[in-house]
Amino acid sequence: MGARTKLAAFRLPPLPTIGEIIKLFGLRAQKQLSQNFLLDLRLTDKIVRKSRNLKNAHVYEVGPGPGGITRSILNAEVAELLVVEKDTRFIPGLQMLSDAAPGKLRIVHGDVLTFKVEKAFPEHLKRKWEDDPPNVYIIGNLPFSVSTPLIIKWLENISKREGPFIYGRTQMTLTFQKEVAERLIAGPGNKQRSRLSIMAQYLCNVQHSFTIPGRAFVPKPEVDVGVVHFTPLVQPRINQPFKLVEKVVQSTFQFRRKYCHHGIGILFPEAERSKNTEKMLMLADVEPTLRPTQLSVLHFKNLCDVYRKMCDEDPNLFTYNFRDELRQKKSKKLTKHTGNSDLDHHL
Repeated sequence: MGARTKLAAFRLPPLPTIGEIIKLFGLRAQKQLSQNFLLDLRLTDKIVRKSRNLKNAHVYEVGPGPGGITRSILNAEVAELLVVEKDTRFIPGLQMLSDAAPGKLRIVHGDVLTFKVEKAFPEHLKRKWEDDPPNVYIIGNLPFSVSTPLIIKWLENISKREGPFIYGRTQMTLTFQKEVAERLIAGPGNKQRSRLSIMAQYLCNVQHSFTIPGRAFVPKPEVDVGVVHFTPLVQPRINQPFKLVEKVVQSTFQFRRKYCHHGIGILFPEAERSKNTEKMLMLADVEPTLRPTQLSVLHFKNLCDVYRKMCDEDPNLFTYNFRDELRQKKSKKLTKHTGNSDLDHHL
């Protein structure tokens, strides 16, 4: 009599399979949107397990599609799941899940690139940045066409502590093409080391959780898929504005197969390029004959810190764009050539 009645763990009632949902609503993955459906619930369960313990958590799922990962999240006993889906064809299938999990699933028809998540969850979930991560998680099987611009947007949000990171150091578990996943985690000397590696690693602890073979998706993509987990760092490894870091990193990787001084050089107008490149590399203590893929996050920290000082000394430096200078040179050459042609014609 005195024994407490244990509340039964929430499980979704029997539902049509994801394959049956696809048939029922006549859903087809659209190639132009780079959509691929994950039908195997063992794999969607694994993605959710890699997201950490979601019991009583508030979860933001991006690009739920026919709802495979959505089911696994709901079965993880979350407090609330918010899904944002751009494609209206998927809304009826998601509504069926919402009906099966009363009060648990909130569906928004919208674009993850523009959706404002700042006010989506209760205020009491907010944590100080230096505290443990909040009980808010982002999970998503992203279309390949969206994954890179979206992670860059969220990394900038992390640097400014805004968007989904207004709640604190919100953790993310996301899918990417295997090659992109490899870039995100690539260390110095790895051939996949890229702009994305530095931008992610200076702001987050980035882990490659596991790889899903392409054959697990419908339609089967030409590549395998990597599941990557991000935990924002308490202190970024580079303490400079995101746009400044992005400019230095992007320029350095512009000529990824050449020595790093080539890419660093395009941060400066041609007239002072040689002198300023040498100065920046010397002050940052970076060997000019290292290739971009060999540079560590610490190398980039030093480069960004020196570039910041140089920008403070010359306010016009940050707005300099070497492509603009190239275009102006080409335009002058063309004008000169046209002028000579006209002169020849009159003679």
